This record gives sequence, C-alpha cells and structure tokens, in this order.
Amino acid sequence: MNLLTNNPAALQSLMSETIFVCGEVDATASTPVMVSVGGSDEEQGSREEFIYQGDKSTGVLFILRYPAYPYFSPQAEEAFTKTIGALGLTLSNVAVVNLANEHNPNDFKRIMSFFQPTKITLLGVEPVSLKLPIIAHNAYMKGKIATVFNTFSFEEMFADVEKKKLFWGEFKTFISSL
Repeated sequence: MNLLTNNPAALQSLMSETIFVCGEVDATASTPVMVSVGGSDEEQGSREEFIYQGDKSTGVLFILRYPAYPYFSPQAEEAFTKTIGALGLTLSNVAVVNLANEHNPNDFKRIMSFFQPTKITLLGVEPVSLKLPIIAHNAYMKGKIATVFNTFSFEEMFADVEKKKLFWGEFKTFISSL
C-alpha cells in the first residue's frame, strides 16, 4: 500500500505495521513522503479501498469530513468516544471514515459496497454531497439496506448546546434500534 503524506500523526493512526521508507528522506522537507507498508504479497494484493478507523463488520458507520485531522479534532474525538461509549459502543466496534482524506472516495455507492453498513451517521456531512436526498438534521432516511442519520459535526454541537441536545435525543433512539 502506498500513501503520500508528511503528517506523522496521520501515519501513526493509520498504520499498525512496520513502515519502510523508499529512497532518501529529508526530515526538513515540506513535501509529502511516499511510504510503503510492509506485508505479505497476499495482503498487498487486497488493498483497502478506504482508509478508516475501527471495525466495518459491525455495520455501524460514521462518516465525517475533517480536513485538518485524520479523523476528529482532539476535542471532537473525546466527545465522540464518550457519546458512543454511553451507548455501549467503542472506537473498535464501529467504523469511522473521513471523506476529507483524499484516498477515500466521496461516492455513496462505493461506501455502501465497501462497508456494508446497516446504520450510517453523517456527522456534519451534507447528504447532497453524497448524492443522497435531502435529510433534515437529526432525522433519518431508511433505505433498503441501511438507515442514514444526518446530524451536525461535533464542532457545530460544541458551539450550540441546543444542537447537542437535539442530537443526543435522536442518536440514542437511532443506535438503540440496532
């Protein structure tokens, strides 16, 4: 797998294997560095279509768009972890995909095909950006395979306590129907 980045935090959060650098590396360079991830030929052949965090096999998917972070800002990650934890979920039993990552396709059909989710939460991602019908904030759209819950980003909820209250009430109902 080849990645193009100069963000060590992104590399650390995305990689669980040994990283080998191809060619010379200038530590002061501001241009991204190409890295190859170790692994067997079989693993190399089954490259992931998306870079994500967590476990996609549970059917619970969170879609966000944070350009400045691999997934969440530190404050948003803490709030997210506490929020899902209150409902018996963890970062290891849900999938989180950041569509701001240039590797991740912004294509709902490919998202559905790859993750095969039954519950999708859009955290500050407008449904129309994924070519979905308009879904009001803190409302659901039930599809043939998955239900999509559209809500605000954590930053929007931090700025407006009323948005946070509306989110929490609906999110509990959405997740409890698992």
